[in-house]
Amino acid sequence: MLQRVLGVTFAQALRSAAILIFPLAFITLIAWATAGSASGTTSDPIRAAMWIWLGAHHVHFDLSLSPSGVDGYLSYLPIGGLLLPIVALRAGFKRVVSKLDGDYSNLTGARLFFALFYAILTALIALFSSSAGVTPLWWMAAIFAFLIALGSSFIADRSISLAMPVILALRIVAILLGFGFLIFTIAFFANFGQATLITQVLAPGFFGSILLLILNLLYLPNVALAGLSYVSGAGFAVGAGTHLSPLTQDIGQIPALPLLAALPVNSNKWLLLFSVVIIALGALLGYWGISLQERTSWQSFFIVMVMLALLAYLASGSLITQAMGAIGVSIWQFTLAVGVQLLIGLLAFKFIPRMNIFSR
Repeated sequence: MLQRVLGVTFAQALRSAAILIFPLAFITLIAWATAGSASGTTSDPIRAAMWIWLGAHHVHFDLSLSPSGVDGYLSYLPIGGLLLPIVALRAGFKRVVSKLDGDYSNLTGARLFFALFYAILTALIALFSSSAGVTPLWWMAAIFAFLIALGSSFIADRSISLAMPVILALRIVAILLGFGFLIFTIAFFANFGQATLITQVLAPGFFGSILLLILNLLYLPNVALAGLSYVSGAGFAVGAGTHLSPLTQDIGQIPALPLLAALPVNSNKWLLLFSVVIIALGALLGYWGISLQERTSWQSFFIVMVMLALLAYLASGSLITQAMGAIGVSIWQFTLAVGVQLLIGLLAFKFIPRMNIFSR
């Protein structure tokens, strides 16, 4: 039976990787062909497809920028890209369960082997796709791939039910992200003309416009977190030595990305009033816990803090050059600012007597 589990999990881990790499290879081949490169070879788009696939797993890259050979680092990657391997892995593990004919006694071992094989495969791809200028971090590829595959296998198993603190925490984080996205949307459409101008300057062409649109869509969770961080007072950075918040406006050169048209032109301390929404969500967390045990709200709050720290890590990093060495939110400032405001709302609901009216 162990041999069967090993065979099935290895085959489905390989399939889960291939189901993304092959379409990406096709897309990069078209892009390479339409670009009309005179010096490149057909191995370049294949390698680029592997890099895109690794980037979707949030694997970081060491760079040596040609022709000067200047060192760089790429770690500011789209959070939305994680959905691609998660969907493929979820489908892959469902096939594992189906191939094992419902033998759930081996499900735990199958889940671990599936994640382990996928991690080894991802690390090997990171090693073999390395070039003189681009080096994916293979050890990070192995760790992230294992965690993503393991988490996706749990998502695929409908028999697993989440504990109430986790459910409440997921609700709060989802509302926070929605609020951050609303802030970004308002700012973006207020400066829609600037976004159009940036797109015209880039002149990506028809095929390039589609790829640019996809890239911007995948970065939407990143900018939603930046919007949330902005109104919380923690702010965010768009380059080394920069900081944007309702109280500060330190900014230099910015990348030519249409999404960045939403950047504020001037600081405005009155925007801090939007943090009242975050405080209200803390009170909402307390309200949801009325009919539950006292510790449920606090457990949910702790889980929210862990999720916020993880999201802040994913929404921050370096964008190739030293000048763009700090992009996105500050992990500790974002987590602290939003966490304190949620805590204020939670404490207010629990300890201010007049707010007990909601429990009647």
